[in-house]
Amino acid sequence: MNIEKFQESMYNLIVETSTNLPSDVRRAIKRAKELENAGTRSAMSLATITNNITMADENVSPICQDTGLPTFKIKTPVGVNQIQLKEAIRNAMIQATADGKMRPNAVDSLTGKNSGDNLGFGVPVVKFEQWENDYIDVRLILKGGGCENKNIQYSLPCELEGLGKAGRDLDGIRKCILHSVYQAQGQGCSAGFIGVGIGGDRSSGYDLAKEQLFRSSEDVNSNEDLRKLEEYIMETANELGIGTMGFGGETTLLGCKIGVMHRIPASFFVSVAYNCWAFRRLGVKVDTETGAIQEWLYQEGEKVDFAAEAEKEAAALQSAAAFEADTNKETSSREVVLNAPITEEKIRELKVGDVVHITGRMYTGRDAIHKHLSENDSPVDLNGQIIYHCGPVMMKDAEGNWHVKAAGPTTSIREEPYQGDIMKKFGIRAVIGKGGMGPKTLEALKEHGGVYLNAIGGAAQYYADCIKSVDGVDFMEFGIPEAMWHLNVEGFTAVVTMDSHGNSLHKDVAQSSLERLAQFKEPVFK
Repeated sequence: MNIEKFQESMYNLIVETSTNLPSDVRRAIKRAKELENAGTRSAMSLATITNNITMADENVSPICQDTGLPTFKIKTPVGVNQIQLKEAIRNAMIQATADGKMRPNAVDSLTGKNSGDNLGFGVPVVKFEQWENDYIDVRLILKGGGCENKNIQYSLPCELEGLGKAGRDLDGIRKCILHSVYQAQGQGCSAGFIGVGIGGDRSSGYDLAKEQLFRSSEDVNSNEDLRKLEEYIMETANELGIGTMGFGGETTLLGCKIGVMHRIPASFFVSVAYNCWAFRRLGVKVDTETGAIQEWLYQEGEKVDFAAEAEKEAAALQSAAAFEADTNKETSSREVVLNAPITEEKIRELKVGDVVHITGRMYTGRDAIHKHLSENDSPVDLNGQIIYHCGPVMMKDAEGNWHVKAAGPTTSIREEPYQGDIMKKFGIRAVIGKGGMGPKTLEALKEHGGVYLNAIGGAAQYYADCIKSVDGVDFMEFGIPEAMWHLNVEGFTAVVTMDSHGNSLHKDVAQSSLERLAQFKEPVFK
């Protein structure tokens, strides 16, 4: 084999997977957009999402800044040197990371040190299988941390919130899958896709669940029982009212694929792999002799081009009406411009549902920053400032200046142990992220005078466009995703979902979706 050509093919696969959403996923998002009620938060989110997809196409830049833990599934003819293939993949990953198509995500679990090139022990994941065909089949999925953290595994029988007992039968499996969608809420960037593995042990069950994500979202399960279950889940999950980003709405789930394997008598696992709307999964057929790509996979059929709707979607994003609550009651949504430093008085004027447009300075801060600030002083004055839960993709030019390549929000709930204390300690007035936060932060917002602002998860190109310059950086020793970046922004739009009056949209949607979940308690499959 021409291993240099194979390495080039793998580089192209990595870049395309990170920047070009598959055709089947685009069609699923289009269907969701057509079903959503105009003027709702979910409609606004989907407009932003489709706008972001277009921007990623045009910029050839990451759809989402969290390019995840790359997982390759490779089938090779007998006799192909798999050691050479793996080394070529590693070299292609280094190049793609250096080119800003991947965020450096490989972190030593003990020291916390980022390798800087997406390589490390066990990273990327490369799984080989031999087969009798005469070509190489390579498939890649980039599954970010926000959705990976919402994976869940059930051991039957069990008791499930809202659904009661789940037994060792098809109906117990049904309840587990419904509960998995409910527990994800908006933290995994809904509307999402799920892969389900029935049986196996704890590790093989998760492998089977993730394997389902490599199926086309439009295929038909050959197992009749599982086909019916997939259809049922798709219909029922979208009645939970969780909606895009967890804002409430008509579409919560975009795809459901289920696989089954044998198990031992003592164990009955149902494993669920959750994937966000930014379902970055592509594949290629590679010539065994030349190493060149013969065919792209998952790009069959109509490839939806959202560019034609860009002007309409941009207008919807700027409209205050786009953020009105998806309820029958009147709302008092307003549009407010925020410039840091922000006073407590200004913050206490804001209420859930208000739209904010931020111009000026904000600082990024993720897990490492929050832990550090809980124990140490800040290198900058954060009084009245805004913290953005974001780990951007950054590149440095020849003059040594940093530029943002992708910068969407990360899941905020990970900072729940620290957030409220840090806000009070340093006088921070606003936090931006996705998925909402918990009761400790909500109480701190009320006591201190702060707000939580929900940005649209995965919209890394849209938000990168709002960042006009990088004015500084601290804690580069934590790695690019975890450093504190000083950003100068203009027109950065988000919605207040937790305010200083004790109100939380996330708490409300979780409660209402739990009530709806309970409606599906009775057996369906005998």
